[in-house]
Amino acid sequence: MVAGSLAAVTVVALTFATLFMGVVGFLVVLVFVLGLPGRIAIARRHPDADAVRLMGLVGFLAVVPWVQALIWAFKPTNVIDIRHFPKEEQQSVDHMLTQLADGPSSRKIGVDQGHARTDKHT
Repeated sequence: MVAGSLAAVTVVALTFATLFMGVVGFLVVLVFVLGLPGRIAIARRHPDADAVRLMGLVGFLAVVPWVQALIWAFKPTNVIDIRHFPKEEQQSVDHMLTQLADGPSSRKIGVDQGHARTDKHT
């Protein structure tokens, strides 16, 4: 009788362990799939990657927002995300900003027959 009840307890414990692992596995796959549009947008350096990520994660409420987030992640854009500038580009932008901050008197605005012309009026 003890061996029969031990076998029953073992079967019940294995059943619960299997169900628990199944639920955990399902949740891991669900989180992976829901986060897919955001990871794609971040990898493609999409300027709206944060919004795509959020829309993909909230997509569990309905399928349509998740599909829209996936399409949005692959959408080509000509907007440059300045958070991911290369160092050389950032240095070039900083140099141009300092030139603009110096004022118009030190900046050359055109070339007239080989001579540089400035906007100083004499």
